Amino acid sequence: MPFFPFKYCTEPKTLDATNRLQQLSASSLVFSFLSCSFPAGEKSLQFEMAVALHDVKSAAGLKKLDEYLLSRSYISGYQPSKDDVTVYESLSKPVSSEYLNVARWSNHIEALLRVSAVFGEGSGVKFESAEAIATPPAGDAKAADDDDDDMDLFGEETEEEKKAAEERAASIKASTKKKESGKSSVLMDIKPWDDETDMKKLEEAVRSVEMEGLLWGASKLVPVGYGIKKLQIMLTIVDDLVSVDNLIEERLTVEPINEHVQSCDIVAFNKI
Repeated sequence: MPFFPFKYCTEPKTLDATNRLQQLSASSLVFSFLSCSFPAGEKSLQFEMAVALHDVKSAAGLKKLDEYLLSRSYISGYQPSKDDVTVYESLSKPVSSEYLNVARWSNHIEALLRVSAVFGEGSGVKFESAEAIATPPAGDAKAADDDDDDMDLFGEETEEEKKAAEERAASIKASTKKKESGKSSVLMDIKPWDDETDMKKLEEAVRSVEMEGLLWGASKLVPVGYGIKKLQIMLTIVDDLVSVDNLIEERLTVEPINEHVQSCDIVAFNKI
């Protein structure tokens, strides 16, 4: 019978180990051992047992695996290991969406393999079938590493896969492209020098101004007083391309348009 370190257990120190061993059943003995706590600095014993699974190529095996992964992220432990690779390579792909947990886990492992993630050793996997597939022992790790350069998990990339990758890249590039700039609607009053100004020529001069992102709209003449009328005109601009202030100062109030235009005022400015 193996020796159990009862001095580290939560049992009272006065416990007679020999008498206690005789009283405990096999199940309670295991429970008492597993409930032991080890002082800091001392190494605890760990028993790693291979994970037993049904044949994952069958519907029954997939159902069992789906139930197994319901509360687990990986086949063994809390980090991806070679056990995950073993089971992943044993699956018939693609995995049916009927097995939600298996599909979720399979997609995750596939993503890790694509980015060449590091997998731990694991504890081994045994399938309930004629052949057992187990994780290679740690002693063979060096030999496995030597073969890494020659091993291709996914085979050569086909033309279809290359085309799909290019399409994904183009889609991502298009989605990150700068969105079209916003637009604004502007109502402007344009005043003549006097009542002798030809308002028809004034409007023609104003509409002769052309800029990228500028679109002139409807207009009308509005009486000001003493026989003088002003031109009230709508315009639409692309905000990143046209500045209304620059439009007035550099286009509408300089030669030759200033022969007809005395001043310009912004009456309304609204984002579209």
